[in-house]
Amino acid sequence: MTEKDIIEFVTGLPGVVVFTAGPDTAAPEVAWGDTFVYYAPDGKVPERQQPFATIVTKDYPGFDTASDLNRPEVFRLNVVAGRAMFERLLGYPPAAHAEHHAGIDYTVTDRVLPHPVYAVQGWISILNPGEQARPLLTDAHARAAARHR
Repeated sequence: MTEKDIIEFVTGLPGVVVFTAGPDTAAPEVAWGDTFVYYAPDGKVPERQQPFATIVTKDYPGFDTASDLNRPEVFRLNVVAGRAMFERLLGYPPAAHAEHHAGIDYTVTDRVLPHPVYAVQGWISILNPGEQARPLLTDAHARAAARHR
């Protein structure tokens, strides 16, 4: 899937708002080009809500560089999997991620991986994902909708 494919897919889910940071937005320059996917049935980007998925297009120096996103044509889809799905997909709970972190190659494409920074919070990531991203996004959307107040 391309970034465009992912954006088209999630915009087809009910109540989704997609925000891509850029120079014409209030987002910091470091986030320009990155996309944030929210469940927001009112059609507005929430001010106090985390996205249920993001598309990151570059490394964040000094913070998030493990995926080596500065390679040509590489991007990372990040999805809130939650504890149960994280463990089902990766074989261990998010709380145990520190024990596994050093043995993970975060640069591998099209494979479900723990998020290099937010795994403990139940986030997973896939560099240049294939079709396996669709059910993960659908599940994250359903959980975001269920939590919405």
